[in-house]
Amino acid sequence: MGLSLLGALAGILFGALADINHAHYQGWPAVIPLPSVTGGCLGTALIGMAAGVHPSVRAARPAPTEPLAST
Repeated sequence: MGLSLLGALAGILFGALADINHAHYQGWPAVIPLPSVTGGCLGTALIGMAAGVHPSVRAARPAPTEPLAST
């Protein structure tokens, strides 16, 4: 989950910089809504948790000695 939040923060930073740059170029005020930022962080946290939980649940199913046994 930490890696996904780090990616979210990088995406927010690059997105905000792109928004500020484009707004400045057009002569508009730069507006970055807080619900978009929090929604993006929550979304990436949920996706990161799902991506981490699925492999860990799958790895916990077999007996501990089963993966070590050679066929």
